Amino acid sequence: MVREWIESHESLRAPTDDFTIQRFLRVCKFDVERAKKKMYNYHAQRTASADWFANRDPLLPEMQNLFELGPFLPLKDVDDDGRIVVILRVCIHNPAQHSIANVIKAGLMILDLALKDHVSASVYGISAIFDMTGVSLDHALQMTPSVIKRLTHAWQGCYPLRIQSLNFVNAPVYVNLVINIFKSFMDEKLKSRTLVHKGSSKEFFETKVPQRLLPEEYGGSAGPLQNLINYWKSAVEENSPWLKSGEQYRLATP
Repeated sequence: MVREWIESHESLRAPTDDFTIQRFLRVCKFDVERAKKKMYNYHAQRTASADWFANRDPLLPEMQNLFELGPFLPLKDVDDDGRIVVILRVCIHNPAQHSIANVIKAGLMILDLALKDHVSASVYGISAIFDMTGVSLDHALQMTPSVIKRLTHAWQGCYPLRIQSLNFVNAPVYVNLVINIFKSFMDEKLKSRTLVHKGSSKEFFETKVPQRLLPEEYGGSAGPLQNLINYWKSAVEENSPWLKSGEQYRLATP
């Protein structure tokens, strides 16, 4: 039913393989109309937000530099509840050198790879950890209401994944201003799953994330953080043709 809808749609350019369709159906609890809407939104955003989804070349100098920094790092195994755990080091870049569009593009390229052929995100969901270490006013100024609105729409209305929790750690008090803007665009369910953890992040990582998953720098036993950074940098480089081919999936424009 969904495949026939895609094939008959005048402007939608979307993959019709079983795995892709099942991802959208699962995350929408097999409500076909909801799945169609989410799939349409997903491809509409890829058209409207070309600064995030076009020219996805991991070998471009700025993208190489971002992947070397490691702003977006899914851990290599799922947690005890089957969820993908992602550490977002959202302040690791220099705002004077890196546009927020390219930071987001780098993260979404890795997210797409993490979701590729992997059912966990649409079945058990994702737990995101925003490490705010090193946040500055310049970082905050990059997060305009327009950017925040588009990101929130991607999480809620577009990507075929279940967000189980958004955890902010090492966040100074003033970061609440940005988080409150995020919440203004969230539905009630996502608001309730957005948590700011006060004080040291040590207790959070010791109690909320299995130590077997975490890099040593976060108190875990999964090896150095640099190994994880290198893993995802290599992954995007090796999957460069797949990432570029994905640019065809969007809404056709006149």
